[in-house]
Parts: sequence; structure tokens; C-alpha cells
Amino acid sequence: MTQKVGVLTAGGDSPGLNAAIRGFGKAAIGKHEMRIVGFRDGFRGLAEDRRMRLDSATLAGILTVGGTILGTSRDKPHRMRVDGRVVDRTDDIVRTYRKHGLDALLCIGGGGTQKNALRLVQAGLNVVTLPKTIDNDVAETDATIGFATALEIATEAIDRLHSTAHSHHRIIVAEVMGHQAGWLALGAGIASGADVVLIPEIPYDIDVVARAIKRRTRQGTNFSIVAIAEGAHDQVGARVYDRLIERRVAARGEKAKRAADAEIAAFDDDHASHAIRFAQKLEALTGLESRVTILGYVQRGGTPSPVDRLLAARLGNAAAGMVAAGTFGVMVGTDGDDIRAVPLELVAGQRKTVPLAHPWIETARHVGTCLGD
Repeated sequence: MTQKVGVLTAGGDSPGLNAAIRGFGKAAIGKHEMRIVGFRDGFRGLAEDRRMRLDSATLAGILTVGGTILGTSRDKPHRMRVDGRVVDRTDDIVRTYRKHGLDALLCIGGGGTQKNALRLVQAGLNVVTLPKTIDNDVAETDATIGFATALEIATEAIDRLHSTAHSHHRIIVAEVMGHQAGWLALGAGIASGADVVLIPEIPYDIDVVARAIKRRTRQGTNFSIVAIAEGAHDQVGARVYDRLIERRVAARGEKAKRAADAEIAAFDDDHASHAIRFAQKLEALTGLESRVTILGYVQRGGTPSPVDRLLAARLGNAAAGMVAAGTFGVMVGTDGDDIRAVPLELVAGQRKTVPLAHPWIETARHVGTCLGD
């Protein structure tokens, strides 16, 4: 009997999403003779039954295209805004799944998508997921689709900032994405030869950073490059943020959870201009003119790198094989060069951050990069 599989992409866009759709679709159709249907704009499109055909013609030519042909959104099945109200649309999603006689659902996304996929598993659906995020912070996988491309883009951007920093004797502060994980900033900082790299996992002391830059000045180098992760905090800010997270974890009841979420959101909103305030303080402490470049969404756009295309093809092919074998409730992840099926219970709600003993941190310290501590 021919299996019928739904596919959606959820969360933020990322290089390699179309490559993943193609990798899964071509293996599912060509090898396993499945029928594939796409749902637009993430879980919202699934709840609203907004579909598009995913056949061989649709999949042709999308390998190198950025974004996602399916569209995406950050809507959660159990907390979706409809007509100004937040409602649980899990039952609508289950009805769409049953209505079209789906045998499985493939969800491609980051940490939030893994949590939402687990909720659908608990609602009785057969689900397989792929890890996608430029942040590289999905638990239980070494690699996520989109990270390699974003790393290349961030590295090239910081490379280009070196010449203007040198010409104008400035400090250039480059804010790199990554949410609350430092993989992207740390990797791009090392690869581009940044003098200072600040990541969420290592709360920084701005006086330590200033001393490192003034030491460079005394040695005859009158410019510096600082790569700062968007989620990096100084030591005081890190303690405040940790307390907010602890309060959210301890919250009981929907009202208490919403209040804790609001506090975190307010803190994040205030933190959005963090790189600018950091640069202003650094200029005052060092006497060197400072400028800020926020790399932003450029890191999430454009053609995926060969590394991401290969990863997307391999994971998509493996996901098709797992659907064919009836292996559900899992994320398809990597362990070195191997691909493995990881139960969603081990992934959902977890975040892969940079371990303090990671070789990248050791390398940064050994080549003289200041990490702010």
C-alpha cells in the first residue's frame, strides 16, 4: 500500500530547507513510491489545511534556492493566535492529518519545532523530524541544516570588516546570531581571526575586554575586531537572565508561565540593543572609536553551502527510510559521520550549548583570543 506523507517547515527560515524538502521528497517518491503533500507556513497551514503538491516537478530546481517553498511560521499547535485570541489547534491538526489519510508527517525545524512535533506524537500522529537552525543548538545531533552556510556568511562578513577597522583605527563590534548558544559567533570569530569573541556560555567582564584591546594598542595594533553573540551577557546580565529562566522552569499554572514568559520577553527586548551599548562602553574605556555591525538576517538567507546541501540530502533520505520502516516519534540526527534516529523525548525542551571544555574554546584561548573572562 502506498504511504502518504505530509511535509512542513516551521520556525525561522534557514539555508538548506529546500534542499531538505528535495532530499526527502526525491527519496520518498523515487525509492519508496510514497505520495507527498506539503503544508504551507508551518503548523498553521496544517491546522488550516493549506496544501501544495510535492511531486517530482515541484522538487526540480529547488536544491540551491534559499528559504522554503512551503513557507514557514513560528506558530505552535497548542498556542495559535486566531482572531486576537490564543487557542489550542491540536485537534484541527489531527483532523487534517486524518482527513487526508496521512501515514506520517515530516516536520523540519529547530528546537521549538521538536517540542511541537512531540506534542503531535502525544496526540497520536506518526511524526519524524529533521533538525534545522543556523544556531546549531538542537540537542542530540552534531549538525543542523543551515549552520554551515551561516558560519560561512558570518566569517566572510567579519573578514570584510578587518580592512575598515584597520584603515580607521577603530574597534568594530560585529553582532552574530545564534540565540542563546555561541556556536555561530565562536566558529566565525575563530575562523575570521577576531580579537575578542563573546558568547552566552561565558559571561564577560567588559573591563577584561578593554584591557585586552589596550594591550593590543600598546603592542602597536590600533584596531580590534569583536565578534559578539546576540545572546551574550555580561556577568551581571547573565545572573539576571538565569534567575528569569529558573523562575520560568519553576512556574506552575498557565498564568504563572505567561507572566514568566513576559518577563523574559521584556528582558530580551531590552537586550536587543546590547551590542550598541557594549560598543559605547568599550569606546569610553579604551579611547578608541567603536562601530557596530549587526549581521542580522543576512546570515539566514541565500544559497545553501555544499556542506548544508549534502547534510540536507543525507538527512532527508534517511527520514524517508525511517517512514518506510515505520520508525516514528524520532528526530533524524547526526553523530559524527553517522546518522541516527533520536527519540523526540530526548530532544524536546533541550538546548545544545557550547561546552566550556569544547575544542573550539580551547583553540580560541591558545591563539590568544579574548573570551571576556
